Amino acid sequence: MTFFEFLVQYWPRLLSGAGVTVVQFFLAAVLGIALSVTMGLMKLSPNRLVSGAAITYIEFFRGTSLLVQLYWIFFVLPLFGLTIDKFTAGYIAVGMNIGAYGAELVRGGILSVPRGQWEAALALNMTPAKRMWRIILPQALVNMLPPWGNLMIELLKGTALVSLISVADLMFEARQINSSTFLSAQVFGAALIIYYIMARFMLTPSMRWLERFMARKMGRA
Repeated sequence: MTFFEFLVQYWPRLLSGAGVTVVQFFLAAVLGIALSVTMGLMKLSPNRLVSGAAITYIEFFRGTSLLVQLYWIFFVLPLFGLTIDKFTAGYIAVGMNIGAYGAELVRGGILSVPRGQWEAALALNMTPAKRMWRIILPQALVNMLPPWGNLMIELLKGTALVSLISVADLMFEARQINSSTFLSAQVFGAALIIYYIMARFMLTPSMRWLERFMARKMGRA
């Protein structure tokens, strides 16, 4: 069977799996970004208890395998009375893992804002919360976006692991098709191309546009 004939026959299943991958990516990204901002800010807190909680989360999820985290959430937590369905367990595991890496990007981005900006906001008699959300974070975001683009691509690739708990994403469908046809080159070649298209022609341009938009917003264009 040629590659074109393979695509004609199996594209609906591959497209369905790609759709699940996109949903998993989106949900994991929302969770990961929320955790990144929260934990990044907590790590900068002068309160040792707050910063300690953030450090514990970051070090644990960065220092252990995403696959093991996924298995713990799906297979082990039910032993303690907390059962999570496979679809939810998938994006929670990926989101929490990426959130740990993103927290360090948030912390670094905030610390990269020139000290003069902090002092100017303080001189305007802004509250600490208003200082952060109105002055510091928007500038930090411009510095954070380039590495965040790389992190989002890693997140997209990380979603492939959810197939191991039977979430019907692109890799799950590819493995199912391969097990019944043994057309490994066509199956995984198609999966490779689809992941590349999503990363190179959908995700990367979106992040580049966001970088330019924020740069113009902050007068750095």
